[in-house]
Amino acid sequence: MSTGPTHAMSGLMAWGGVSIAAIANGLPMTPQTWVVGAALCSGAALLPDLDHPEATVANTFGRVTWVLSKGVHWVSHVVYRSTRLRSDANRHGGHRGVTHTLLFALLAGFGTYAAVQWAHKVALIPLLFLFCALAVRGLLHEWTPKGHVLGVTVLSLGLTILCWHWIEVGPPEQAQWCAVAVAAGCLAHCLGDSITEQGCPIFWPIPFSGKTWYPVALPKPMRMRTGGRVELGMVLPVLTVLGVWLSLASLQRTGLASWVPFDLLTLQHVPTVVAGH
Repeated sequence: MSTGPTHAMSGLMAWGGVSIAAIANGLPMTPQTWVVGAALCSGAALLPDLDHPEATVANTFGRVTWVLSKGVHWVSHVVYRSTRLRSDANRHGGHRGVTHTLLFALLAGFGTYAAVQWAHKVALIPLLFLFCALAVRGLLHEWTPKGHVLGVTVLSLGLTILCWHWIEVGPPEQAQWCAVAVAAGCLAHCLGDSITEQGCPIFWPIPFSGKTWYPVALPKPMRMRTGGRVELGMVLPVLTVLGVWLSLASLQRTGLASWVPFDLLTLQHVPTVVAGH
């Protein structure tokens, strides 16, 4: 599942589910935190593909991100070749390597937490800009070709500016939610790739069946071809509907979508539940 829109919508769906579960267990979340998390999670759902210089997101900022992607690809290749076991494929190239693992998702989340906890809004603004750009490039890949760097940059900058005076970075849980959003987005990417033909080495470096790069995947008859009819005609629409639905349901629980006359999860006409209450 490597098309940009599918990955981005899987990130939005993941954030909707995570935020609903968190609020249901009494964890506080403000509307500002939810919006920031949605942007980070949707963009982070495309971050692992920076190990592939030919991927759409590798050209988000033109030559800059392409060179970065080449570097990530090389590192991923070196890590693969140096940690593979005899049963692992004797392949070259770094795509679906170290960035497509649970360990990378956790490290990305920890790095986000450290940056926001240390620099607060000074760190959050560039993070928002970066992940908004990844999400925009992924969602609008057909309308923003590789060469349209200016359009992606302007649109992402506009989205970031809209949040500038609205987001709150004061609450101590802000850094934690940012970390959870980035980690959840990366993990959503891995889970999405695990239903494709190639699978995804989510649990590296833990060995399974004599492989440190064991490709977690569905049974072969159930796997789909990347960018094929099943993904574009079935998986993407379902993810879009679920992403929007879970987003509205979670926003309802933060108090931002109080205009909805019924509970979007239970479909019962009950007063809106406010986060933390």
